[in-house]
Amino acid sequence: MATRPAVRDSIRMSWQRSEASLVDTDRPAPAYFDGLDLSTTLARAARPVIDALASELTNEPVCIILTDARGIVLDRRGGDKTLIRRLDSVDLAPGFRYAESEVGTNGIGTALEVGGPILIDGAEHYTGVLRGFSCAGAPITHPVTGGLLGILDITTQAKNSNAILLSFAKLAARRIQERVLEEANALDQALLTEYYAVCRHTGGSVIALGDEVFMINAHAQQRFDSTDQAALIDRTRDARGGTKPVTFLADLPSGISARLAYQPTFLGDALAGGIVQIKEQRSGPRTTGGGRVPSLPGMTGTSALWRHTTQDVLDACRRAEWLVAEGEPGAGKLTLLRAVHDYSSPSRRLAVLDAGDQGDLLACATSELDSGSDLIIRNAHLLSAEVIQGLVDLLQSVRDSSVAREPWVALTLLTGQSRGQDELGTQLLRFFPRTVAVPPLRHHLEDIPVLVRYLLGRAGVTSVTVSGAALNQLMRLPWAGNVTHLRKVLTDVARRRRSGVVELEDLPAECHATTRRHLTRMEALERDAIVGALASHHGDKTAAASALGMSRATIYRKIRDYGIVT
Repeated sequence: MATRPAVRDSIRMSWQRSEASLVDTDRPAPAYFDGLDLSTTLARAARPVIDALASELTNEPVCIILTDARGIVLDRRGGDKTLIRRLDSVDLAPGFRYAESEVGTNGIGTALEVGGPILIDGAEHYTGVLRGFSCAGAPITHPVTGGLLGILDITTQAKNSNAILLSFAKLAARRIQERVLEEANALDQALLTEYYAVCRHTGGSVIALGDEVFMINAHAQQRFDSTDQAALIDRTRDARGGTKPVTFLADLPSGISARLAYQPTFLGDALAGGIVQIKEQRSGPRTTGGGRVPSLPGMTGTSALWRHTTQDVLDACRRAEWLVAEGEPGAGKLTLLRAVHDYSSPSRRLAVLDAGDQGDLLACATSELDSGSDLIIRNAHLLSAEVIQGLVDLLQSVRDSSVAREPWVALTLLTGQSRGQDELGTQLLRFFPRTVAVPPLRHHLEDIPVLVRYLLGRAGVTSVTVSGAALNQLMRLPWAGNVTHLRKVLTDVARRRRSGVVELEDLPAECHATTRRHLTRMEALERDAIVGALASHHGDKTAAASALGMSRATIYRKIRDYGIVT
């Protein structure tokens, strides 16, 4: 790094972080993001505050900039024409990300890193093109949770810099936080009102879901034991934040099957949360003839939900009923269909075709069915309209044939994908009278212990056991990639440990964070770096922050945001 003049410690450390991130010292290139979400709590609360400030600063050489918690610019107001042109020339505009790791020391990115307000004057910027500006950034935090919402930045040309910029930015951030609190109170009140109304009207089991509110009424607490309540709470996570009504089934550990109907609650255009009404559909395990669900080859899982799902597919296969297995990527749709087929019809050939593969799928399907094979078509949501029409004709000819034993046909679909294709939904799926929802792993986390043993055995690692603490941590994770994700994690563990006991510290960095939101690649790398630094310094957060070039406030905030278990 080129020689720099002596500066305060916070700026020096920011330069070091910028250098470590390989930021271009002459002209950085901030990433651009399409489709900004301007309906968030932050955007709604900030809009009237920024409107008022901008009206006071019309044609003044000062610009008000709002970013989200990642440093992506959401709004830019005020400023004279000269300043706006200069800001455009350095991409300090809506959609661009002004994180320190991308553009170096600046009022937005550095405020995010230090976790507090900061003024960056001209020459204190890391990159040359930004030294003509001075900018003051103040974090906006949620007044209830303390979580970081974004940054309010005041930018001007360096020649106009004044210490009052920072005071101005902090005042504006505080006004936005007050608006967030006002809205939160109003939204919570709207949700509570709806919750009490539904409880009185139905007299049944009801759950209220809000950003900061979760309530389960007395009827539900009396009707469901603690294990079933935990399963219901976990199942409702998928509905949280939804803006449309949705109904789904939940098979509970006790054997009860419950129907959950989610209805969103609004205050004006703002989503206040939602109300879930719970009705029991069926009690007791669903088995044919009262027997147990058999153990199937190549598959494991003992939870009530997984057994019920397996039984649904078994029933369809025994009746030669064509069906669709729908679920998230990696949930085990194909594994389940294969296992059920191998158990029910071990002597019959099963052909598996993937709609995502290049080649003549229609010709292959015709050949397999003509030869009497049973057939699974994976990823049917990827089928083209032309191939769908060909399959419709093919399956109709199979149905019209007079063979002694009709082939068994099944499809796999990603959850919700059939709704996006008219040909798939109205033409092809009419041949399949049943759709079985294969649950994501997060809905049957009690299967984690048996899955861990099974997957380690499949990986050829039979002399490794997993400690209780490590298993407990694995059962806390959201598993966005489901069983496939778990298999990848265990393969990584087995590569590093071939015998003995896998302890909590032996798990990959991603397993030490319990956040359920999707992380960007940069966020995942940052999370892993924090986990690694904490492990290297035996959990000492101050030492880990120093090693990473972060402030203590920043590392504490990021540990909380990523849900890192220390």
